[in-house]
Amino acid sequence: MSSQSVRHVLIDGEDAGQRIDNFLLRELKGVPKGRIYRMLRRGEVRINGGRIGPRQRLAAGDSVRIPPVRTAHPSAPAAPGKALIDRLEGRILFEDDGLLVIDKPSGLAVHGGSGIQLGLIEALRVGRNERFLELAHRLDRDTSGCLMIAKSRATLAELHRLLRAQRVRKSYQLLVSGRWPRRRTVVERPLHRFVTAAGERRVRVDAQGKPARTTFNVLRECVTASWLSARLHSGRTHQIRVHAASSGHPVLGEDKYETAASEQCSKTASVNRLCLHAVRLSFEWNGAQQRFEAPVPPAFDEAWSRLSAQTAR
Repeated sequence: MSSQSVRHVLIDGEDAGQRIDNFLLRELKGVPKGRIYRMLRRGEVRINGGRIGPRQRLAAGDSVRIPPVRTAHPSAPAAPGKALIDRLEGRILFEDDGLLVIDKPSGLAVHGGSGIQLGLIEALRVGRNERFLELAHRLDRDTSGCLMIAKSRATLAELHRLLRAQRVRKSYQLLVSGRWPRRRTVVERPLHRFVTAAGERRVRVDAQGKPARTTFNVLRECVTASWLSARLHSGRTHQIRVHAASSGHPVLGEDKYETAASEQCSKTASVNRLCLHAVRLSFEWNGAQQRFEAPVPPAFDEAWSRLSAQTAR
């Protein structure tokens, strides 16, 4: 498979301190190691616009340029159907000359790679045929909600600057199993990312991990579940999911960090997706404070109705 265009990846705290060659080996699975080192020698991979060597270590806020590459096992790239392109166009929340904010659907990766031939950004590029479209940040495949996409290099640089400076406020809503113990809770637990024997990416609370902080607020509660809002103060992989699970309340629809109790709660709610949604982004744009909101999916209300009905019996 071939990556059809240049990508610019913003480094968050999770990847800070990692060597660029190791980062690329993980990011570009299926690409021969020799090809990756040639890319580095030739200056095809750049950090913040500058050439670097294979031992260069990444820092939080770095922008890594990754060129188009071909994997060791090429196959015909997937083409997005008209239905997917139309669906994405119907989920655009805001657009101007430089910025596009979209309500990403659950189950769709933000970009292809690591066994995924087609992601949201590839589908938009095909459907729009624009000269420049680039992800400013990422959401997990199973998380829905607000996602920023830059339509110019200048916009991408400005969005990365705002993200590095923590000037973008990210708010989420989620359904969890069990009754959350307080109306407001700050969870501050270090997180460590690892890979299972099966090659699956996971995260756990670990004293040797990287610092992570999440604020949770209770919006609704019943006997068996809670509807929460969450605000990220750091951007670790699976942060909200692991902080919720480590507090004894896994997200409904969870398949990585569930417990027997949360699995039963998810069955009662009849959820068929991860109940985690990026509901709001707030930051200053074009001289004014902006707030972009993605409506909470109907699946959340439907699940809550089932849980409430069970409680009332």
